[in-house]
Amino acid sequence: MTEATPASAPGAGRGRTEVAVGILLRADGAVLLSTRPPGKPCAGYWEFPGGKIEAGETVEQALRRELIEELGVTIGPASVWKITQHDYPHALVRLHWCKVRQWTGEFEMREGQSMAWQQMPPTVTPVLPGAYPVLQWLAEERGQRFAIEEAQRAGGAA
Repeated sequence: MTEATPASAPGAGRGRTEVAVGILLRADGAVLLSTRPPGKPCAGYWEFPGGKIEAGETVEQALRRELIEELGVTIGPASVWKITQHDYPHALVRLHWCKVRQWTGEFEMREGQSMAWQQMPPTVTPVLPGAYPVLQWLAEERGQRFAIEEAQRAGGAA
């Protein structure tokens, strides 16, 4: 699913950053969230791990590189599940969401971030607003409810 930004929408005319994002799923359905590292925009907010797609990289290659750099794990197969776009004050990003069910290695928080395995709906806050649609879709897949408005009231708005 792609969410397009109309020309009159906020962020129109700004350069867009392409981002590969990993939804690491354990067998019990929990997903991995980590905090934005100190010194980066939205530091301390919870997010799915990933990062910028560099020139010449596929989404899978970028995600593999980013998760080794950030978490110290090597992922198995990953393909794009959904694509969304979010306009943050610091960047207009297009997020390529990949479900990942296999990885090897021990988790190391290599950028000083924290991590937490979360069932739906997640209990950590604040969560980056760009993650809300994915959290909602994951909850719906499990027959659960996750309201964005409730998350924002709990402190997740940026």
